[in-house]
Amino acid sequence: MQEKLNVAVFVDYDNIEIGVKSTLRRDFHVAPVLDALKERGVIVAKFAYANWGRQEGATRQMAENAVQMVQRIPSPRGDKNGADINLALDALEMAFTHPHVNAFAIVSGDSDFIPLVNKLREYGKTVFVVGGKAFTSTILQQNCHEFISYEGLLDDMPSEAKKEYQRPPRLPDQKFVKVDRGPQPQQQPPAQGQAGPPPQQQPPPQQQPKQRPAPLDLAQAVPLVERALEVLERRAVQPQLGLLKSTMLQLNPSFSEKAYGAHSFSEFVEMLKRADYVHVTGSGGRYMIERKRSAVPDTPMLDPDDSLQLLRDVLENHRLDMEDGVQADNLQAWVSEESPQLDWKRYGFQEFNELLNFAQDRTVVRVEPDEVKGLTVYLGAEFYPPAPPPLPDPDEQPHEYDERQPFVAGQPTIFEPDPKPVSPRARKRPTKTAKDGGAPKKRATTTRRKNPN
Repeated sequence: MQEKLNVAVFVDYDNIEIGVKSTLRRDFHVAPVLDALKERGVIVAKFAYANWGRQEGATRQMAENAVQMVQRIPSPRGDKNGADINLALDALEMAFTHPHVNAFAIVSGDSDFIPLVNKLREYGKTVFVVGGKAFTSTILQQNCHEFISYEGLLDDMPSEAKKEYQRPPRLPDQKFVKVDRGPQPQQQPPAQGQAGPPPQQQPPPQQQPKQRPAPLDLAQAVPLVERALEVLERRAVQPQLGLLKSTMLQLNPSFSEKAYGAHSFSEFVEMLKRADYVHVTGSGGRYMIERKRSAVPDTPMLDPDDSLQLLRDVLENHRLDMEDGVQADNLQAWVSEESPQLDWKRYGFQEFNELLNFAQDRTVVRVEPDEVKGLTVYLGAEFYPPAPPPLPDPDEQPHEYDERQPFVAGQPTIFEPDPKPVSPRARKRPTKTAKDGGAPKKRATTTRRKNPN
């Protein structure tokens, strides 16, 4: 019987908020995240870390969902990783002091939490990571037990709730107050040569929410399905529906059937059956899945690492333009024009931003999210290798300590030791005498006592 999961939720609000706004162009809402975690276990604790004085709009939704808000006040010299450290310390403290909590959910896309995830797994805790596929580190996705994409949660919501959660975000300085001033007199056009009233300032346009990309080809999931079925066959276990998905998540925690256009895993298996990739028997939710050894996908998924070389070529062509950073949409246009063979969907990425996220973990690019501009891409550390060490000067005379190895008693050496080792006291510089031009040595004299008689 599967152990009941008691889940503690830790939200890095600053990271998840700017990631959702810069990639999906929507506000982050914690309710769909909590609903998804309730399907996996019982939520026993909920914490969110941010400077809540600057997040007035988010405090209401946190209070409505009974999330405990932990205040982070940045220091005058900056406190970039303050929330990360607080979150990690509180999570480890709960792992030590609350043994009934056996599952942790980290709502963030920051790769700084990889040591925390590894430590929690070391202590036998189940770890969920919730974030966007376009800004959550791929290393973090692969090292948890299950990665839950925020994009997939929006697709599962009802239409009425989706309208509420998919509203475009309000710009930072955008504040409008409606004031009823009554009927206004109609303004007459200014006479010729007369300056008219200054034009009213128009509010900045709101960003439209980004539409979800088209699903991936179902054939790209066949290798993972076959590998999971092979594992179950070696264990002599009947490949049922739930067991198959748990095995696929063990092999690839970032797997999601929603990326292939399915709303549930049973629908995903039905799609595999219709495509003649697997053989399914049973009904009423008790399906038995078997792999078809003759089923070979027409368009298999390519190795994602192979896409980086094509991306490097485009970045090298625009190296000067990349110095000050470019928008991700502009870089995508360059890739489509100069390297049309780089189809990121064939490499397992639903959109171009997911490819950039993967390239950032490989130090090919550096991506900085912005709430208004979106993603800004810079050249990664790979394009700025460290300077080589200076070559030795052939005219420089070697020092004595470079040629001779110190002798240590009891240690092997290629040099012969001195015949008479000199003690450290004898190595001191001798005192100069009168013969050497130094001060003459004083003789010791004895004082005789005079006889009073």
